[in-house]
Amino acid sequence: MIPPVAVSDLYPSVQQDVARLAGSPEVRLAFERFRSQESQFALWQMEATRVAAPPFGEAARGLWLADRFRDLGLVDVQVDEVGNVFGIRPGYGRRLVSLSAHIDTVFPATTPLHIRQQGSRLYGPGVADNGAGIAAMLAVASVLGSARISHALPFVFIGNVGEEGEGDLRGMRHVFATPHWRDAIAYSVIVDGAGADTVVAEALGSRRFETTVRGPGGHSWSDFGAPNPIIALSRAIELFSQTPVPVSPKTTFNVGVIRGGTSVNSIPESASMRVDLRSTSMAEIDRMERSLREALDQAVALENQAAASPHGGRKPAVLQSEVVEIGNRPAGELAADARILKVIRAVDAQLGNTAQVQRASTDANIPLALGREAIAMGGGGSGGGAHTLQEWFDCNGRDLGLRRILLTMLALSGVGE
Repeated sequence: MIPPVAVSDLYPSVQQDVARLAGSPEVRLAFERFRSQESQFALWQMEATRVAAPPFGEAARGLWLADRFRDLGLVDVQVDEVGNVFGIRPGYGRRLVSLSAHIDTVFPATTPLHIRQQGSRLYGPGVADNGAGIAAMLAVASVLGSARISHALPFVFIGNVGEEGEGDLRGMRHVFATPHWRDAIAYSVIVDGAGADTVVAEALGSRRFETTVRGPGGHSWSDFGAPNPIIALSRAIELFSQTPVPVSPKTTFNVGVIRGGTSVNSIPESASMRVDLRSTSMAEIDRMERSLREALDQAVALENQAAASPHGGRKPAVLQSEVVEIGNRPAGELAADARILKVIRAVDAQLGNTAQVQRASTDANIPLALGREAIAMGGGGSGGGAHTLQEWFDCNGRDLGLRRILLTMLALSGVGE
C-alpha cells in the first residue's frame, strides 16, 4: 500500500510548481470558465450519454466524440481499429501526457436512454459512469484553448472503448500495445466517474472464467441416473467455496451467473457458471484459479462415478468440463516516489482537497502493470446508482474536479520548464 503523506512531506519543488501554475492569469481564467461554462459541460454530458455505447458497440459514441474533439481545435483526430478516439493538443516535447475517459457503458443496446436534467442533477443510465468522465475531458480541452494555456509536453485526449465488464480493458490494452502510443505516453491521467475525493494509484487484479459442464442429457424418468451437469456444477461450487482466502493480501471470489437446463423434467445437456476472482496479489489469483479447476475436476469425477452404477442396463455417458478465461485484469501499483503521485498530492494540497489513495480496477491497470506512471480520478461533482437505470450525477462541485485535473496535467507537462 502507498502510505499517506502529509502536506509538509511533499516535495517543495513540486508544491512550488503547482502554486505557480494555480496563480498564473491563464489558469485563473480557466478556473473561472470551469464555473461559468457548466451549462455547456452538462449539455455535452447528456448528449454523449444519449448515444448508446454498449460493450463492443461504442462506434456511434466514438464518432460523436471525434466531432467534439475537432470542434475544440484538437489536431490529428483519429479513431483506431478497435474504436479508441484520439485528439492532440500540441506542445513542445516528444513525450505525451494523456487524459482519457472510457466511452463504453454496461448497458445493452436496447436500453432506453431517457437522459434528463432536473436542477443541478442529471439522470439516466451511464450519466455518471462514464458521462462524467467524458464531460470532464471535453471541459479540460475546451478551457485549454479558450484560456490560451501553453504547456511543454503535448496532451493526447483519448476516449477509449472496452473498460466495462467483458470489454476487459481492451481499449487501453490496445493503446499500450501500439508502439506509437506506448513509447510516447509518459503519464496517464484517467477520468472515471464522479467525485474528487480519491486517487486510484493501485490496480486491483482480477480474473474471470466461464466454466461449463456438458453431458448426454436425457429424460428425468427414462434416463434417470445419467450424469447431470447441474449437479456436478453445484458440487464444484460447494467445493470451491470452501477455499480459504487471506485477509491480507485481500482476496475475493464470486459466482455471479449460473445457466443451464431447458425444463424441469429434462436432465440438462450443459450447465455453466461465471466466476470472478480478485486480489491485490496475482499469486493469490493464480492459487484461486488452481482451486477452481481442482474443484471442478473433482465434482465431475464424483458425478461420473455416481452415474457409473447400472441404471436400466445401459452404460452411461460421462460428463466433460471446460474452463474458459473471459477476463484478465493485471494488478500493479505506483512506486511511492512516482512523480505523478507527488503531483496529485501537491495539487490536492493547493486546492485544499482531501483525497484518499485507493486500489480499484480501472483503465489504469494496464499502464500500472507495465510499470508506467498512471492514476485514475473522478471528474468532480457527485453521483450514484452506477450500472443501474436510476443512475444520477449532480453538477455541484464539478469545478473542483476539473481544476484538479487541469493542474495535474499542466504540472506533469512541465509548463514553463
